[in-house]
Amino acid sequence: MKKTLTGLKPSGELTLGSLMTIKQMKEYQDNYDSYLFVPDLHAITVPQDPQELKERIRKNVALYLACGIDPQKNTIYLQSENLYHANLSWVLECTTYMGEASRMTQYKDKTSKGENVSVGLFTYPILMAADILLYDADYVPVGIDQKQHVELARDIAIRFNKKYGNIFQIPEPLITKVGSKIMDLQEPTKKMSKSSDNYKGTILLLDDPEVAKKKIMSAVTDSDNTIKYDPINKPGISNLLTIYSALTDIPLNDVENKFKDTNYGTLKKEVASIVATTLQDIQTKYQSIISSNIIDEVLNQGKEKTNQIASQKLKQVYHLLGLER
Repeated sequence: MKKTLTGLKPSGELTLGSLMTIKQMKEYQDNYDSYLFVPDLHAITVPQDPQELKERIRKNVALYLACGIDPQKNTIYLQSENLYHANLSWVLECTTYMGEASRMTQYKDKTSKGENVSVGLFTYPILMAADILLYDADYVPVGIDQKQHVELARDIAIRFNKKYGNIFQIPEPLITKVGSKIMDLQEPTKKMSKSSDNYKGTILLLDDPEVAKKKIMSAVTDSDNTIKYDPINKPGISNLLTIYSALTDIPLNDVENKFKDTNYGTLKKEVASIVATTLQDIQTKYQSIISSNIIDEVLNQGKEKTNQIASQKLKQVYHLLGLER
């Protein structure tokens, strides 16, 4: 079976938009040997509150499970509990050119604005390559904006293989499906983000369902009171239709037809209701998981399995490099 590897950085609270990513991961877990890890080392490329980060990691893992990620179908682990990631990253840094690393989007964006960035922000795409190459992943599910990172991992792997021997599987980006992208409720031309400063525009998976309803009811729309899917001219209404479609699994065209003869108030009430029901279901499962030993059991299993795999791969790499007695 082909292998996929997905990393979801614990840089913020999970949102309704995050749920769309998790839904696709649930599809992958039924068709691939699925590896899911928390890239907590990537999170510290920017300052983090240690206690908040620790709590968020556990909360996010619990939410993945509550949203349907099956620990029997996924190898779930923490990046920081496997020292071989950082060890291989150093090896790969020594085979990566400065020009390649400096072309990475996040580094370019921040330095172009004059921000004083860390060395870790510069080198983290190489750590990401190590994350992938340690496990011989065939596919890495990413959005189109992250394809660049997989391409760097491919370039590094091809170069290393050519120089030292065929040790690394060459990964392919598995571009996530277009559609079902949830936008900010107050700025519907922007994606709903877990790092957003706009409280009213983002629905968190752990929001009180009644609070989430109020956020939907205050969502920005427009003034013509016509319900149709038109992201360019009617981004707010289109976003509400997308949310309803994504949470009910009803095709978008059918959702549009369902509401075309109603008004904005009716649409908002229906969307608010399905959002509240979804959150209640997730949170009920989450409370059961977070208060149990399930998280530690799952992460311990993942730690043991991935350390065995990664240690063997690094040993093979060191052998090729002559780094052994």
